[in-house]
Amino acid sequence: MPTMRAEILSIGTELLLGQIVDTNAAYLAGRLALLGIDCLHKQTVGDNLGRATDAFRLALSRTDLVVATGGLGPTEDDLTREAIAAALDETPTIDPALEAELRDWFAGRGLAMPERNRKQAWLIPSAQALPNPNGTAPGWDVRRDGKRIVAMPGVPREMTPMWEERVEPTIVREGVLRWRTLKLLGIGEGAVEEELDELVRSTSPTVATYAKNDGVHVRIADKAATAAAADARIERMEAEVRARLGDHVWGVDDETLGGVVGRGLVARGWRLAVADALTAGELARALADAPEAARWLAGALVVPGADASTLEREVTPLGAQVILLVPAGASESELRLYAPDRPRGQTIRYRTPAEARRRALLSGLDLLRRALAN
Repeated sequence: MPTMRAEILSIGTELLLGQIVDTNAAYLAGRLALLGIDCLHKQTVGDNLGRATDAFRLALSRTDLVVATGGLGPTEDDLTREAIAAALDETPTIDPALEAELRDWFAGRGLAMPERNRKQAWLIPSAQALPNPNGTAPGWDVRRDGKRIVAMPGVPREMTPMWEERVEPTIVREGVLRWRTLKLLGIGEGAVEEELDELVRSTSPTVATYAKNDGVHVRIADKAATAAAADARIERMEAEVRARLGDHVWGVDDETLGGVVGRGLVARGWRLAVADALTAGELARALADAPEAARWLAGALVVPGADASTLEREVTPLGAQVILLVPAGASESELRLYAPDRPRGQTIRYRTPAEARRRALLSGLDLLRRALAN
């Protein structure tokens, strides 16, 4: 049986203007992936009936399941119902039961329902209402000719429970999708792909590289009938990837550099002190936000513009076994790490203050994690 194909359709001019970030699409893409459903396309369209109608028609022409968010409010620019009705050539009418529920919702809050809210009680012949206990906009579950449209409110606190409680249980799971993300530093994305060579052309599991704020990520993903089968193939591929990339791999999945550093310090019973003149506190924040930082972080000083000798003088009273210095410089900085039997250093170069902050942050954390590695 072919895998179900899905498309996400986000509706709202505010999305196109950059006034809000489309977190709904990211959330839904992740949920569809966990169900084993291939999300092949995403569309974003403004509050325009013609363009929204065209978007639904296009989505229905190439996918089995269209998941739409936004445009279900009571105002004139909330046009999702009208667009779905036009795309399917069906006429919406007021559903008496839905209208009664809406009026009860307002009455329960001591309010009279505005007449414009009546459109939220519309249904077309192919649609069933999706209850929304968290707001006034019911969703639509539309099924016709083997296709399905799920339309939900754009407000995340309304959309998320509607999806998880009302929609997801009605979708047949298309196998199990599993993945593992390896995180790397000290090597660029192009070099990573060269090292992996033919592995990036694998189809089961798939191997893909991504440039991220904390280095390069390598995602290994596979779909199978069971989680055990997918995990076994991912584990074999992970071993091969690690063999090729060596100690560039610093973590997996949700691990953070600060957390990896913290575990290394706790394992040795050492405490860390940082004196930083370059990252404007970003290095201190990355460490302080790590789990159980109070156990191993003796302190972090931010001394803008300071040289190495000044930083060393300022940080010494903290009495830590491990000291990291990040001195300032016009175009380069020599990072210094003092740890028992394992001092390290690294020179970083940069052209702008933003680049200096990023390079100093990642290089400082990488120095620490390499010094603390087994």
